[in-house]
Amino acid sequence: MIISGRNPVIEALGSDRNIDVIYIKAKEKEGSIKKIIAIAKEKKIIIKEVDRKKLDELAEGSAHQGVVAIASEYKYYELEDVLEDIKNKGEAPFFVILDEIEDPHNLGAIIRSAEGAGVHGVIIPKRRSATITQVVEKASAGAVSYMPVIKVTNLALTIDKLKDEGLWIYGLDMDGAPYHNQDMKGSVALIIGNEGKGISRLLKEKCDYKVSIPMKGKVGSLNASVAASIVIYEALRQRGL
Repeated sequence: MIISGRNPVIEALGSDRNIDVIYIKAKEKEGSIKKIIAIAKEKKIIIKEVDRKKLDELAEGSAHQGVVAIASEYKYYELEDVLEDIKNKGEAPFFVILDEIEDPHNLGAIIRSAEGAGVHGVIIPKRRSATITQVVEKASAGAVSYMPVIKVTNLALTIDKLKDEGLWIYGLDMDGAPYHNQDMKGSVALIIGNEGKGISRLLKEKCDYKVSIPMKGKVGSLNASVAASIVIYEALRQRGL
């Protein structure tokens, strides 16, 4: 797994991710690079100084800001483990379910918003979905290192499992009630649909409630990650921040 950019690398260093080696631009030892070097030395991670061309090759076109880390592949979480951890903390579960989000930038942005809002886990399907890649790492600004991402075979069965655990399921859909009028306190899971198709018919039928974002302009919808952020933070506000 390639992690490029100063902030994503710093966040990865601050988490439990296993990092094998960090490449930095030769003679680039000021600002946040200095911090990265200090943390890496403390954790006994190999640091290699290379030229910009080598960094460009490693980063595969993404903006690396003079630093690239080689880390272990992202280890997806198990739903049961996350639920058990939530119970041990005595908290009301808060999940985000992504129904075939295909753009890695959207996935990364949603993970970033979810992590900032205290979401306990982001659930994605194993098929027809973006997965954790270098692009997602970058788009999440390092939040991937802290957010449990759960990859499941069947979203519908997973929703049934969450309902059995006492969660209410809310789907973001154009035909729903205005999101700010909907009670989203307690144990909740928010479903965000595909960028073009929205939520699948089967998952819509699984929703306890559908919520929408009022649109006053001529454009009929928002970007998936923007829409997700709005509803995620409304749920956070109602849950008492």
